[in-house]
Amino acid sequence: MSKMEDANQDVGFEFGLYTLGDLSADPVTGHSITASKRLKEIIAAAKLADEAGLDLFGVGEHHRLDFAVSSPPVVLAAIAGVTKRIRLVSATTVLGTADPVKVFEDFATLDLLSAGRAEIIAGRGAYLESFPLFGYKLEDYKELFYEKINLLLALNQHERITWNGKLRSALSNAEIAPRPEQKQLPIWVGVGGTTASAELAGTLGTGMTLAILGGDPARFKTLVEHYRAAGVEAGYKQEHLKVAITSHGFIGKTAEQARDEFYPYYANYDMQFMGGQTRGKLLTRDQFQQLTDPVNALAVGSPEQLIEKILAQHELFGHQRYMLQFDIGGIPFSKIASSIELFATKVAPAVRKELNKKAK
Repeated sequence: MSKMEDANQDVGFEFGLYTLGDLSADPVTGHSITASKRLKEIIAAAKLADEAGLDLFGVGEHHRLDFAVSSPPVVLAAIAGVTKRIRLVSATTVLGTADPVKVFEDFATLDLLSAGRAEIIAGRGAYLESFPLFGYKLEDYKELFYEKINLLLALNQHERITWNGKLRSALSNAEIAPRPEQKQLPIWVGVGGTTASAELAGTLGTGMTLAILGGDPARFKTLVEHYRAAGVEAGYKQEHLKVAITSHGFIGKTAEQARDEFYPYYANYDMQFMGGQTRGKLLTRDQFQQLTDPVNALAVGSPEQLIEKILAQHELFGHQRYMLQFDIGGIPFSKIASSIELFATKVAPAVRKELNKKAK
């Protein structure tokens, strides 16, 4: 337990960005983007975030033609070469259809290349295309993740391992190399909205990364409570049970500017990836306006509004990390860059200042 606790030590409230690398055409100009250009923009965004003083940059995993990233550790390794201090996170690693040994070795290599900045968020994934692609049965969905997250945690603790499971070949005194620069890789479990997933993260003693993409964040409070209760029951100290909140967002100098600029891209992303196609209708401007209300999770507005939302969520969850996804729906890089600057220079310092005042 002590090593896992060391890997998740609190270093203050952290701010980060994450991307899934969707290849949406710009709905305003109609221009499409190639996977090559999208990857270059992701690396440029990470460099900006690092220079601006943000703490984390995450890259997600999909195996579809409408996303540019299928191998987060490769992209993060490229980012490592142009950044100095920002931590490099998967967002998420689809562990159920991956080999935990390969996942660990890839991220241990990333950790060495980045001088100890690698982290893993392991999750089940929002899409199912990886199951047939890698030869797994969908009916084993839950059991695959449970077995593989336990194996990944064991690999993180031991240079050699003997292990037996049901869904992967056994390991007999196997050497697990290379070892990371950190004592252990920080490992988080990504949770969408189920109590079982939250309790599993707590039982394992990992951090929990909670995706809150819309609606009233208060409805997720019970998940955080279940996570911490399960962790304490498993013998972990509550201060070592870390929570990260992730959301979509966009920041403008004013609330009106932020909504005007982000609406077409958010509606475009919603139509392609978040249920708009099921509804058969494009999200209206009035619907979008409601999603950005103070009581809702969508983090779109002025710096002052973002500060209020983050602080309100901190009252609910007492979390240690907050990560936003700005680059969705074909939004131009220039707008992403402007939002990153406001997030780093206006929002993050103000939130930290307020939280430090409350802690005294």
